[in-house]
Amino acid sequence: MITAEQALTRLRDGNQRFVAGVRSIDTLVKQTRKADFIEGHAPFAIILGCSDSRVPAELVFDQGLGDLFVIRVAGNIVAPSQVGSVEFAAGLFASPLVVVLGHTLCGAVMATLDELKQPSSDKSLNVLSIVNRIRPAVEPLFETELHDTPEKLLTASIRANIFAATNHLRHGSQMLEQLIQQGKLSIISAEYSLETGVVEFFD
Repeated sequence: MITAEQALTRLRDGNQRFVAGVRSIDTLVKQTRKADFIEGHAPFAIILGCSDSRVPAELVFDQGLGDLFVIRVAGNIVAPSQVGSVEFAAGLFASPLVVVLGHTLCGAVMATLDELKQPSSDKSLNVLSIVNRIRPAVEPLFETELHDTPEKLLTASIRANIFAATNHLRHGSQMLEQLIQQGKLSIISAEYSLETGVVEFFD
């Protein structure tokens, strides 16, 4: 199995291809070899990303079948099922890298800011459960001078939400903490730009 650094390099290289509008031969060939993955797969990275249809991880990182273990949920939030999914992949496949992938103009973060501006009484409880996961990361920013600059507030809120989700994964699971301490796992943050297609990695 490759190292976290090597996995990150593969993701960076793949994103550069995506931005350039090209695909690797390896990715294209894998699509024609579905039978090779019936018996199993060995994803080199775990991506916890947003469900937004404009941010499909396999395309954004130009990866093929069997390369990525992808968990998608609105607002790239971390609830017990997402933690469990990461634990499952890290334990079963020994994938060395987890990337929490948020994106610009995130609708779930926008919905959270709207809820802070004007609390609603008619929102679905299920939607509110997502908003309430994002709220603790966003609310402190909402109460600063950023409140007067909506664009900057949204940008800062999106990143705060990404970092909060990353922190939750790093410290909300005994299993993941142990893997990190043993040097077997790295969990990092990243943001995809809808405007450019570029993924910016943090940490």
